[in-house]
Amino acid sequence: MQSDLLAGVGKITVTWALNKSNADTSKYSKVTLKLCYTKASQIDRPWRKTEDELFKYKTCQNEIATKTYASSGNSVDYIILKDVPTGHYYIRAYVVEADGTKVAYGQTDGVDLFITAITGRQVSIDIAAAAFSAFSVVSLAFFYLEKKKLK
Repeated sequence: MQSDLLAGVGKITVTWALNKSNADTSKYSKVTLKLCYTKASQIDRPWRKTEDELFKYKTCQNEIATKTYASSGNSVDYIILKDVPTGHYYIRAYVVEADGTKVAYGQTDGVDLFITAITGRQVSIDIAAAAFSAFSVVSLAFFYLEKKKLK
């Protein structure tokens, strides 16, 4: 399933639960949710590289939320931040102990979130650029003609 979202506008709801089979959850303190680049968004981008060791893992660079661990009823609404780059993403949840050690993780399967970044150009900026350009040309012509009159 693919979802197309716009940075700064798009909203996702993330719901998660822990598979409690044979797990001692007494040490769990937080759950951190992150947006992670899919393989398609890692091509020719070594700074998004997938590694086997979590401390070297560069795939999940955009944090969604950090919540206190609860055994059930976990959900968060997230509006895509304006600085999230264009790309294909999945969501990963890390379970973290009180000392900051990541002890477990899970991720979405079969979901492809395509996020389109903000281009940075708006109509108001184009209008302002045109106005200042016109002003500079008129000013240049005015001072040129004034200088010619004085000679």
